[in-house]
Amino acid sequence: MSRYEIRFSGAGGQGLILAGVIMAEAASIYDGKQAVQSQSYGPEARGGASKSEVIISEDAIDYPKATVVDALLALTQEAADKYCHDLKEGGMLLIDSDLVKRVPEGNYNTVAFPIINTAKNEVGREIVANIVALGAMVALTGVVTKEGAEKAVLARVPAAFVELNRKAFETGYQKAVAAMEVEAAAAC
Repeated sequence: MSRYEIRFSGAGGQGLILAGVIMAEAASIYDGKQAVQSQSYGPEARGGASKSEVIISEDAIDYPKATVVDALLALTQEAADKYCHDLKEGGMLLIDSDLVKRVPEGNYNTVAFPIINTAKNEVGREIVANIVALGAMVALTGVVTKEGAEKAVLARVPAAFVELNRKAFETGYQKAVAAMEVEAAAAC
Protein backbone atom coordinates (compact mmCIF):
# COMPACT_ATOMS: atom_id res chain seq x y z
CA MET A 1 0.00 0.00 0.00
CA SER A 2 1.62 3.23 -1.08
CA ARG A 3 -0.98 5.83 -0.11
CA TYR A 4 -4.62 5.42 0.90
CA GLU A 5 -6.92 8.43 1.29
CA ILE A 6 -10.11 8.39 3.35
CA ARG A 7 -12.61 11.22 3.79
CA PHE A 8 -15.28 11.23 6.50
CA SER A 9 -17.94 13.83 5.66
CA GLY A 10 -21.28 15.00 6.96
CA ALA A 11 -22.56 17.81 9.14
CA GLY A 12 -20.68 19.56 11.91
CA GLY A 13 -21.40 17.96 15.26
CA GLN A 14 -21.66 14.38 13.90
CA GLY A 15 -18.27 13.37 15.31
CA LEU A 16 -16.54 12.90 11.97
CA ILE A 17 -13.36 14.67 13.00
CA LEU A 18 -13.07 12.26 15.92
CA ALA A 19 -13.68 9.34 13.55
CA GLY A 20 -10.79 10.54 11.38
CA VAL A 21 -8.51 10.98 14.38
CA ILE A 22 -9.32 7.45 15.56
CA MET A 23 -8.67 6.00 12.08
CA ALA A 24 -5.28 7.75 11.98
CA GLU A 25 -4.44 6.50 15.47
CA ALA A 26 -5.43 2.95 14.50
CA ALA A 27 -3.03 3.11 11.57
CA SER A 28 -0.10 4.80 13.30
CA ILE A 29 -0.27 3.59 16.91
CA TYR A 30 -1.74 0.10 16.54
CA ASP A 31 -0.85 -0.98 12.98
CA GLY A 32 2.61 0.61 12.63
CA LYS A 33 1.81 2.66 9.51
CA GLN A 34 2.29 6.33 8.71
CA ALA A 35 -0.83 8.48 9.02
CA VAL A 36 -1.87 12.12 8.92
CA GLN A 37 -5.29 13.57 9.63
CA SER A 38 -6.69 16.96 8.66
CA GLN A 39 -10.10 18.55 8.98
CA SER A 40 -12.27 21.38 7.82
CA TYR A 41 -15.75 22.58 8.56
CA GLY A 42 -17.96 25.48 7.61
CA PRO A 43 -18.38 28.57 9.77
CA GLU A 44 -21.57 27.10 11.22
CA ALA A 45 -19.59 24.49 13.24
CA ARG A 46 -22.81 22.56 13.97
CA GLY A 47 -24.93 21.66 10.97
CA GLY A 48 -22.68 22.94 8.17
CA ALA A 49 -20.63 20.64 5.95
CA SER A 50 -17.71 19.05 7.76
CA LYS A 51 -14.93 16.72 6.66
CA SER A 52 -12.03 14.87 8.16
CA GLU A 53 -9.37 13.38 5.91
CA VAL A 54 -6.92 10.63 6.75
CA ILE A 55 -3.92 9.63 4.66
CA ILE A 56 -2.42 6.23 5.50
CA SER A 57 0.76 4.83 4.01
CA GLU A 58 3.54 2.34 4.64
CA ASP A 59 5.98 5.07 3.55
CA ALA A 60 6.53 8.70 4.58
CA ILE A 61 3.61 10.93 3.58
CA ASP A 62 4.82 13.84 1.50
CA TYR A 63 1.53 15.74 1.21
CA PRO A 64 -1.00 15.82 4.06
CA LYS A 65 -4.18 16.58 2.08
CA ALA A 66 -6.37 14.18 0.13
CA THR A 67 -6.06 14.56 -3.63
CA VAL A 68 -7.54 11.33 -5.01
CA VAL A 69 -9.86 9.83 -2.41
CA ASP A 70 -9.98 6.03 -2.12
CA ALA A 71 -12.91 5.84 0.32
CA LEU A 72 -15.56 8.40 1.24
CA LEU A 73 -18.18 8.41 3.96
CA ALA A 74 -21.10 10.78 3.36
CA LEU A 75 -23.60 11.08 6.21
CA THR A 76 -25.63 13.87 4.55
CA GLN A 77 -26.81 14.76 1.06
CA GLU A 78 -24.82 18.00 1.19
CA ALA A 79 -21.64 16.09 2.03
CA ALA A 80 -22.23 13.57 -0.77
CA ASP A 81 -22.79 16.38 -3.29
CA LYS A 82 -19.86 18.48 -2.08
CA TYR A 83 -17.15 15.88 -1.47
CA CYS A 84 -17.67 13.13 -4.09
CA HIS A 85 -15.90 15.02 -6.88
CA ASP A 86 -12.45 13.55 -6.19
CA LEU A 87 -13.46 10.02 -5.23
CA LYS A 88 -11.31 7.88 -7.48
CA GLU A 89 -12.62 5.50 -10.10
CA GLY A 90 -13.22 2.16 -8.43
CA GLY A 91 -13.20 3.82 -5.00
CA MET A 92 -15.61 3.15 -2.13
CA LEU A 93 -18.56 5.38 -1.21
CA LEU A 94 -20.37 4.69 2.07
CA ILE A 95 -23.62 6.61 2.53
CA ASP A 96 -26.38 6.86 5.08
CA SER A 97 -29.31 5.49 3.06
CA ASP A 98 -31.86 7.51 5.04
CA LEU A 99 -30.17 10.86 4.43
CA VAL A 100 -28.47 10.51 1.03
CA LYS A 101 -31.24 9.96 -1.49
CA ARG A 102 -29.37 11.12 -4.61
CA VAL A 103 -26.16 9.13 -4.98
CA PRO A 104 -23.67 11.20 -6.98
CA GLU A 105 -22.87 9.57 -10.30
CA GLY A 106 -19.47 8.01 -10.74
CA ASN A 107 -17.61 4.79 -11.35
CA TYR A 108 -17.18 3.65 -7.76
CA ASN A 109 -18.63 1.09 -5.39
CA THR A 110 -21.46 2.33 -3.19
CA VAL A 111 -22.48 0.76 0.10
CA ALA A 112 -25.56 2.15 1.82
CA PHE A 113 -27.27 1.48 5.10
CA PRO A 114 -29.07 3.71 7.62
CA ILE A 115 -26.02 4.61 9.74
CA ILE A 116 -27.62 7.11 12.10
CA ASN A 117 -30.77 4.99 12.47
CA THR A 118 -28.59 1.96 13.22
CA ALA A 119 -26.81 3.86 15.99
CA LYS A 120 -30.10 5.02 17.46
CA ASN A 121 -32.17 1.84 17.19
CA GLU A 122 -29.70 -1.07 17.17
CA VAL A 123 -26.89 0.30 19.35
CA GLY A 124 -29.11 2.46 21.52
CA ARG A 125 -27.62 5.96 21.16
CA GLU A 126 -27.55 8.21 18.09
CA ILE A 127 -24.40 9.91 19.38
CA VAL A 128 -22.29 6.86 18.41
CA ALA A 129 -23.22 7.06 14.70
CA ASN A 130 -19.64 8.18 14.00
CA ILE A 131 -18.32 4.96 15.56
CA VAL A 132 -20.86 2.86 13.61
CA ALA A 133 -19.58 4.60 10.45
CA LEU A 134 -15.96 4.08 11.49
CA GLY A 135 -16.55 0.35 11.97
CA ALA A 136 -18.11 0.18 8.51
CA MET A 137 -15.18 2.07 6.93
CA VAL A 138 -12.69 -0.28 8.57
CA ALA A 139 -14.56 -3.28 7.11
CA LEU A 140 -14.94 -1.73 3.65
CA THR A 141 -11.39 -0.46 3.24
CA GLY A 142 -9.26 -3.02 5.07
CA VAL A 143 -6.62 -0.28 5.37
CA VAL A 144 -6.30 -0.80 9.13
CA THR A 145 -6.87 -3.96 11.14
CA LYS A 146 -10.16 -4.46 12.92
CA GLU A 147 -8.26 -5.08 16.15
CA GLY A 148 -6.18 -1.90 15.81
CA ALA A 149 -9.24 0.20 15.06
CA GLU A 150 -11.22 -1.22 17.98
CA LYS A 151 -8.29 -0.54 20.35
CA ALA A 152 -8.07 3.04 19.02
CA VAL A 153 -11.81 3.56 19.60
CA LEU A 154 -11.73 2.19 23.13
CA ALA A 155 -8.62 4.22 24.04
CA ARG A 156 -10.57 7.41 23.21
CA VAL A 157 -13.76 6.87 25.19
CA PRO A 158 -14.50 7.23 28.91
CA ALA A 159 -14.74 3.93 30.81
CA ALA A 160 -18.51 4.28 31.24
CA PHE A 161 -18.97 4.25 27.45
CA VAL A 162 -16.57 1.45 26.45
CA GLU A 163 -19.28 -1.18 25.88
CA LEU A 164 -21.54 1.24 23.99
CA ASN A 165 -18.68 2.18 21.64
CA ARG A 166 -17.52 -1.44 21.25
CA LYS A 167 -21.10 -2.36 20.23
CA ALA A 168 -21.29 0.62 17.83
CA PHE A 169 -17.98 -0.31 16.17
CA GLU A 170 -18.90 -4.00 15.83
CA THR A 171 -22.40 -3.20 14.53
CA GLY A 172 -21.01 -0.88 11.83
CA TYR A 173 -18.36 -3.42 10.90
CA GLN A 174 -20.90 -6.23 10.55
CA LYS A 175 -23.40 -4.06 8.61
CA ALA A 176 -20.68 -3.25 6.05
CA VAL A 177 -19.63 -6.91 5.74
CA ALA A 178 -23.28 -7.88 5.17
CA ALA A 179 -23.74 -5.08 2.60
CA MET A 180 -20.64 -6.24 0.69
CA GLU A 181 -21.93 -9.83 0.67
CA VAL A 182 -25.28 -8.69 -0.75
CA GLU A 183 -23.51 -6.64 -3.41
CA ALA A 184 -21.23 -9.56 -4.34
CA ALA A 185 -24.21 -11.92 -4.62
CA ALA A 186 -26.06 -9.42 -6.83
CA ALA A 187 -23.05 -9.19 -9.15
CA CYS A 188 -23.10 -12.96 -9.81
